[in-house]
Amino acid sequence: MEATAVAKYQRISPHKLRRYTNLVRGKDVNSALQILQFTPKRPSRFLEKVIKSAVANAINIEGSSKLSVEDLFIKKATADEGPTMKRFRPQTMGRVVRIRRRTSHITVVVSDTRD
Repeated sequence: MEATAVAKYQRISPHKLRRYTNLVRGKDVNSALQILQFTPKRPSRFLEKVIKSAVANAINIEGSSKLSVEDLFIKKATADEGPTMKRFRPQTMGRVVRIRRRTSHITVVVSDTRD
């Protein structure tokens, strides 16, 4: 049984998020949340929220009596690129520099079997 959670348009670069998705991919949910809880960087907060949502979706789908958090593993965790907001900043001698504010789509799939 699988459950998915997606967070779209998160205001963080997918390059920064991928370091932390690689940390938790394939681990059980409790150890993944513990790793993210003791990681003091900003991307871990985004990822932790999506993992908790995926676990809640799995428990809600299966029913609270049949499935517990200890049975779940992170099967898939990805950070894909969302739309980029383009901003401009003035520079010297009348030039303009483009600033790209990147967004991410975070997808987490939890499963009760380890693949």
